[in-house]
Amino acid sequence: MFMREKKVDCGQYREADIIPRTEKAEKVVKGKRGKRKKVSEPKQKDLNEKNAKRYLVQLGNGNFGTGDLHVSCTYDKDHLPGSIEEAEKIVNNYLRRIAYRRGKLGLDPLKYILVTEYKFDKAGQMIKRVHHHIIMNGGLSRDDVELMWTADRINWNKAQNDPQYRAGIKQMGWANADRIQTNENGIEALCKYIVKDPQGKKRWSSSRNLVRPVELPNADYKYTKKQIEKLAKSDDCGKEFFKKQFPNYDIVSIEPVYYEETGWHIYLKMWKKPDKKPGKKKGRKTGGKKK
Repeated sequence: MFMREKKVDCGQYREADIIPRTEKAEKVVKGKRGKRKKVSEPKQKDLNEKNAKRYLVQLGNGNFGTGDLHVSCTYDKDHLPGSIEEAEKIVNNYLRRIAYRRGKLGLDPLKYILVTEYKFDKAGQMIKRVHHHIIMNGGLSRDDVELMWTADRINWNKAQNDPQYRAGIKQMGWANADRIQTNENGIEALCKYIVKDPQGKKRWSSSRNLVRPVELPNADYKYTKKQIEKLAKSDDCGKEFFKKQFPNYDIVSIEPVYYEETGWHIYLKMWKKPDKKPGKKKGRKTGGKKK
C-alpha cells in the first residue's frame, strides 16, 4: 500500500485528496496516467450521489462568487408544465432571453448552472413541485432577472420607464434572484443546498463557457502511511505541514477520515493566492562626471 496525492483544479479553487492505494488495485486500472484531464461530468441520474455533488461544488467555486446570482423559479397552476421535458424547454427559453438581454446591454456572455428539481404524484403520472435553481453570473439587475420569468414579450423601453406596464407583466410563477455571498468555502453551501433533497429527482445542465474541473497528474509515494496517520491525529490536522506542501494556496479546510479497511484519508480544500504585482524596482542613482 502507498499514499497518493490526487488534485483537482477549477479556476482558482483546488481540492486535494491524500488517499491510500494498493499495487494490486493499480494493476487493475487501465489507461495512461501522468496527464492533465477533465473530470468526468456526473450523469443526470447520478446527481444525488456524493461524487456528483462534489463535481458541482468544484464547478461552482471555479466559476461563480460574490456578486453573481442565485435564481429560484417556480410555476403557478396556470403555467405548470405537463412533463419534465416541457419544464426544461421553458427554463431554457428563459435563459436564452437573459443571454439576449445581456448581449443587448454589452455584458459578458451568460454563464450558468441549472438544476431542475421535481416530483411525481403517487401514481407516478403527473409532475408536481417542479422548480429550478440557477446560478448565473451577475451584471443584470435582480428585478430584471425576475421580470423575465414570463411568457409575455417585454418591451424594455416601457419596462424601464413605465411602472404600470412593468407591474402588468404576468409571471409564470414565483421568481427570486439573490446576490451570492461567499465565505472561505466559496459557494459550496449553495451548491449543496440546490441538490440536497434526496426524495426529489433532479436534472442539471450548464453553459458551455464554464471553466471545467481538471484532474492533475497524481503524486504517488510523496507521503508515507505512518506520516499521514500522524498528521490526521494532530491538533491542526497537519495544516502547518500542508501549508509548506501547497505554498501558493490558502488552505481553508482539512478533513481527516478513517476507514477500517484502508486507514486514514485526508481531504483538503484551498484557494490560489493572488499573484503579487511586481513592485517598481528602484533605479540606482548615478552621478554625472564633474566637468
